[in-house]
Amino acid sequence: MIMALNRNAPATLSATMLASLLLFSSAAGAQVLKPGLQPGLTRGPDSARRISLAEAIRLAQLNSPLAIQAEGTERTSRAAKVSAVGAILPSVSLNAGHVVQFGGGQVRTNSNGEQVIIASAPVNSTGLNLNMTLFDGGQRLYDLRTAKSQIDAAEANRIAVKYNVALNVKQQYYAVLAAIESEDAARFQMGQANEQFRTSIAKVRAGVATRSDSLRGVIQVGNAQLALITAQSNKEAADASLTRLVGSEVAITADPGSVQENMAALPDSAELAVLAKNGPAVLQARAELDVAEESRKASKATYLPSLSASYSRTGSGTDKRFGLGDDPFSYNGRLSFSLSYPIFNNFAREEQVVRAKVSEINAQASLRDTQLGAQESLTQFIGALRGASQRVAVQVASVAAAEEDVRVQQQRYNIGASVLLDLITSQAALAQAQQSLIQARYDYRIARAQLEALIGRDLQ
Repeated sequence: MIMALNRNAPATLSATMLASLLLFSSAAGAQVLKPGLQPGLTRGPDSARRISLAEAIRLAQLNSPLAIQAEGTERTSRAAKVSAVGAILPSVSLNAGHVVQFGGGQVRTNSNGEQVIIASAPVNSTGLNLNMTLFDGGQRLYDLRTAKSQIDAAEANRIAVKYNVALNVKQQYYAVLAAIESEDAARFQMGQANEQFRTSIAKVRAGVATRSDSLRGVIQVGNAQLALITAQSNKEAADASLTRLVGSEVAITADPGSVQENMAALPDSAELAVLAKNGPAVLQARAELDVAEESRKASKATYLPSLSASYSRTGSGTDKRFGLGDDPFSYNGRLSFSLSYPIFNNFAREEQVVRAKVSEINAQASLRDTQLGAQESLTQFIGALRGASQRVAVQVASVAAAEEDVRVQQQRYNIGASVLLDLITSQAALAQAQQSLIQARYDYRIARAQLEALIGRDLQ
């Protein structure tokens, strides 16, 4: 073993010691090449189910709590509109009663001259009541308009949530793709390290290289294995996050073949500016402003009088069939009108008007800020998209150049025209170029997804 060598031993190793060194290096290299040596930490095969990006978005929009809540809000808004329509119509109620009286009956004399108390017959009753507000200062009309505006706001919110969910899924999906690409790059790095290690062992055995080359080969293989382990761990974590976003009970992962980008066809900025002005966030803010305006108008309706009418028709008698039989049953009807004008209600109306006006002003400010924010985000996303596209093109060329450099340096090292340090430097440059390409491609995809969420449509 190397650690057992005497410090005072001569600098020149004997043939036996050199052979021991080579065997140790070979054993160390073989040990490094085997991942999962510790009990319980062996990685199993990747059993995650691959799904396309479109399928992941569809499942997330179906299972996301935010999407479900948005759909529920829209349903309740539509129910509120039906209720506002019903408030214009008269309310109708039917009632029926059955009364049994104990005591206080009539006294009669029978054939034997005895006085007998005859119990009163049960009394049945029926009733029909209609109530309707004829005029309320326009309150019901404004409530109906407010309900319609709330439906528009709920629809805009649902669309905004839909694209936000899609954005979250895309970001995580692209993170999985980046992890897959990093794992592939790590495997490529592992292959290079193994080849370099075998070459260094052969050169040491041939006596044309020092033992430093074989030891550096062990280090390179170890570093490659660590990079592979890190990439695999990142992929597992990314898969778990994607599985949660999609709402799947089984582990899922991304399908690289389902994502294809045409980076040369960037969208037109003028067209995107028009789309951004009518994006989901802007539409939602505009709908909320409409709701605030109608609420402000409705608050002033309390200053006007209200007129209501009611009609009732009741019947009562001893008929067991509630007036449908032959026994007596009497009917009477009643029609009434009422006018109400609130003169003073302890300034409650004034407070309601002020609150409604403040809400309208806040909604106006929110709409203006949302529109400016959409323009700001549009500029940022377009810049990020173009910059990432150019970086991808540059990094693709850099990776190709780095691969050729590694190939040349490998050949030079094999024939003894260069030292191992030159080859290691080229391999490190290639690994860095690959990671930069992965990051540039990830940044491009994220910028594109953010732009799609902003304008509320997918870019072709």
